[in-house]
Amino acid sequence: MSLSPVRVHRPRRRLLAAAPWLALLAAAGRPAAQTRVEKPHVTLAVGGKAALYYLPLTIAKQLKFFDDEGLQVELQDHAGGALAQQAMLAGQADVAAGAYEHTILLRQRGQNCRSFVLLGRAPQLVFGVGSRALPDFRHVAQLRGRRIGISWPDSSTQWFAHRVLARGGLGPSDVEFVGVGTSLAAVSALREGRIDALANIDPVISMLAFRGEIRVIADTRSLRGAQDLYGGPMPAGCLYAPQGFVLRYPRTVQALVNAVVRALKWLQTAGPSDIVRAVPEAYMHDDRAVYLAALDKAREALSPDGMLSEDGVLTAHRVAAQYAPGTPSVRSAAPAATYTNEFARRAKLKFQA
Repeated sequence: MSLSPVRVHRPRRRLLAAAPWLALLAAAGRPAAQTRVEKPHVTLAVGGKAALYYLPLTIAKQLKFFDDEGLQVELQDHAGGALAQQAMLAGQADVAAGAYEHTILLRQRGQNCRSFVLLGRAPQLVFGVGSRALPDFRHVAQLRGRRIGISWPDSSTQWFAHRVLARGGLGPSDVEFVGVGTSLAAVSALREGRIDALANIDPVISMLAFRGEIRVIADTRSLRGAQDLYGGPMPAGCLYAPQGFVLRYPRTVQALVNAVVRALKWLQTAGPSDIVRAVPEAYMHDDRAVYLAALDKAREALSPDGMLSEDGVLTAHRVAAQYAPGTPSVRSAAPAATYTNEFARRAKLKFQA
C-alpha cells in the first residue's frame, strides 16, 4: 500500500476503508525509540523447527536477532504445518510458520489470515521412492496402493505429493498417506518399511538420498525445479497470523519481520563454519556433512529479502485452487487479501537486504 499523504478531497468512504492499514503502517514506520513492541512475548508455531525450511527462524533465534528487536520468541514445535496452523487458530500460538498456501486455503474456509514475511522462494519439497520397497521403480503409476509418508495430513507435503502423483495419473485415493513428521521419525518410517515413498524436506531427504535409500523423482529445492512442477515461481514458507493480530500488534509484527530479514541477509554470506556454530547440533542429526550438503542444495530456495513476488502469489493461488476442486469457497481467494510486503519492505531498507 502506498504511503502517500491522504488528500482531503478523497471520498470519506475510501478513507475509512484504508484507515486500519494506514494506521498499521504508520505505527510500524516510527523511529525505534518510539516503537516498543506491543507484545514482547510471542509464541510462534512451527511445522518442524529443525528442518532447513525454517532455517531463517533458527538463525534469528540462535543469533538473538529476535532479542535485538525487543522480542522473546518461543518456537513451538509441531510435526507439520497443518498442526502449527491448528495451534494458532486455537489460540495456543500467536503466529504460525508454514507454507504460504495455508493463508489462501484459510481464506477460502472463512478465516482471514495474512502472510507478512517470506522464508523461502521455492518449496524445498522432495518426493523420493524407497529403494528397498521399489527397487525396479520406473513410473509413478507403480505407487498405486502404496503408503506415502508426509509430514502431516493437510500440510504442504501432502499437497505436493498430490501434484507429483497426478503427473503419473494417480489420485489421492490411489495411495495411503501416513503422517511421519519432518525429523528422524520420517527416516525411521522408511527404513522400517512403514512407508514405501515419502514427500518431505531437508535434512531428512538428504539423509536418505546420500545413503541411496531413496530415488528422488521430484525436487523443488531449486527455482527451476519449482518452475517445472508448478508452472511458475512458487513461494514456500512464511510467517502468517490472523488479520486481527497483524492490525492490533503492528510493531510486534515489524519486529518479527526485522529479525527474519536480518537472518535471511546473514544466510546469504554465511559459510559452513558459521552455520555449524549457529545451528544446534541436534538439528543436524549427528551428521554435519549431510546437513551442510543439504543446505548447499537449498540455498537458492531461501528468500533474499522476505518479499513475496506477485508472480509467486498468483502461482500459489492457481495451485491452491486445485487442491480441492469443486469445493465451494466461503470467500474468494483474492491474492491481495492473503499477504502484505509492507513489513518486509521496511526491514529490507533497514538491513539493506
